[in-house]
Amino acid sequence: MNDSDPIPIKERIIGGLWGSLVGDALGVPVEFKDRAALREYPVKDMREFGTHEQPRGTWSDDGALILCTADSLVNHEFHLEDMGRRFVEWMNHGLWTARGKPFDIGVATSGALFRIADGMPAEKAGGTDELSNGNGSLMRILPVCLRFAAEPIDSFANRLEKVSAITHGHARSRMACVLYGLVIRRLLTGSKPLAALDSARVEFTGLYEKSDSLNHFQPLLTDDFLSLPEHEIASTGYVLHTLHASLWCLLTTQDFRECVLKAVNLGGDTDTTGCVAGGLAGVVYGLNGVPSEWIAPLARKGDLERLFHEFTEVCPNFG
Repeated sequence: MNDSDPIPIKERIIGGLWGSLVGDALGVPVEFKDRAALREYPVKDMREFGTHEQPRGTWSDDGALILCTADSLVNHEFHLEDMGRRFVEWMNHGLWTARGKPFDIGVATSGALFRIADGMPAEKAGGTDELSNGNGSLMRILPVCLRFAAEPIDSFANRLEKVSAITHGHARSRMACVLYGLVIRRLLTGSKPLAALDSARVEFTGLYEKSDSLNHFQPLLTDDFLSLPEHEIASTGYVLHTLHASLWCLLTTQDFRECVLKAVNLGGDTDTTGCVAGGLAGVVYGLNGVPSEWIAPLARKGDLERLFHEFTEVCPNFG
């Protein structure tokens, strides 16, 4: 990437979408493996089978819900009930799965989707208790970040919070989606990763300076990521761990491949750390930065290409 040859916005958008699915698919075969085991046998390429016994190129709930979200945004400008219905259709009938049916679903997400299926409004379905702070809304929020990146910051943040609340309504989960989105929208317009994070930190603090939850974000807002050793990076399913780890992977690497492999080889919630880091890195390095040999084995490539093209048509081009 160089300032004299900027990557077009649409290439960054498509890079983020493909990058998320690639990171997810790289992580699926080793989900739940610990870091020590992956240090012995690190992921270097797209694997098959493993934890979930899936073929190469299979995305998980992360990728499927990203695709459901993008599809909703193509068909409706912003319709929470439609998103919720598509998520339920994924859970019950395999909408936008790689191979016809879901094989992994988080407790908070499934609970929210059962409530939607029973008639609860989508915006109110997500759990709001302390234990409802898994990474299940962060992992799928990227299309909303991309679609509304040109909006005023208050409107942008409000949309992200509402989409998070479909499955994860606690303030911490909603705010994590906003911080991720603030970084993404800076990266979209060509900011380098560290500058994007610095700007996002200032904007985020301004938005939430009166929030009781802001203190939980101090590591994300103050850590010097460039000097953090790996042993200080947690890769659990907790939303703030996933965001922290993904930003660390982006800021301490130089290209897409290095970033997502670093994310997956942290172990633990490998598909989601890979997915969130892959979204960030895909936006930074653009479609050409995502290795074609990792895109090639992804399931349903024709469907993905069609959806991603349609999605870019409804996204802003920033003039």
